[in-house]
Amino acid sequence: MKKITILIHCKDRSNIIASVTNFIAKKNGNIVYLDQHVDRQQDIFFMRLESEFINDDFSTDTFKACFKKELADKLEMKWRIYSSDKVPKMALFISKYDHCLYDILGRYNSGELNLTISFIISNHKDLKPIADNFKIPFYHIPVTKDTKIEAEDKQLELLEKHNIDFIVLARYMQIVSPKLINNYPNKIINIHHSFLPAFVGAKPYHSAYKRGVKIIGATSHYVTEELDAGPIIEQDVSRVTHAYTIKDLIAKGRDLEKIVLANAIKLHSERKVMVYNNKTVIFS
Repeated sequence: MKKITILIHCKDRSNIIASVTNFIAKKNGNIVYLDQHVDRQQDIFFMRLESEFINDDFSTDTFKACFKKELADKLEMKWRIYSSDKVPKMALFISKYDHCLYDILGRYNSGELNLTISFIISNHKDLKPIADNFKIPFYHIPVTKDTKIEAEDKQLELLEKHNIDFIVLARYMQIVSPKLINNYPNKIINIHHSFLPAFVGAKPYHSAYKRGVKIIGATSHYVTEELDAGPIIEQDVSRVTHAYTIKDLIAKGRDLEKIVLANAIKLHSERKVMVYNNKTVIFS
């Protein structure tokens, strides 16, 4: 049995759902999931659909060609079709913080994430023993002001060699250049504390403690050239009180970062995210 996922967005009009479902029925497909959303302000229709095909001779490439010719072009759709046979390949970029790395590798090792972690890149050697313990290839690529361009060329070479589908910055403490972003548009996921932009700098939790914050949080988003302003994938918050120490705030914040980043990775790898006008539509 073959299973595919279809993501569609286009100008809203009548009979879009009927047109797509009838097309799949004619191809002997069985729809097992369908969800849709209409942005009334933009007048844009979004849909995510999963379908199964029991024919042994079913070809995803042939289906794509027919879908484009018979339906997508006529309705001026922006669309993507993914086969369940193709598991997305992910690369992890890290620096010295290990909490997100341990969480991701733990979930990956337990089979919770439907993806392949092809390798880990770091600008430091500190966390190599963790990668070795989980038997994930580790590449140390130092980054300085003078070597940044060369370093990113090495990163791109590895990404292309391994046919990486998306990148996760698991507390990678370097600003990603437009060159890398343009090669992976809406395919680089970052995590940061939700204090931004109110508490910028190296010690946001210290600043938050001084202000007596009552809520802390974390945000995972796609990376764009505008720093920390890309389309938001996942967010979460937790209430805190005056009794929290700086250490307590950091611990709670890191817990949120782990959960939010893991959820964002799941949503992206399961093809449940659609980006439009720097916003996201997240399907269940």
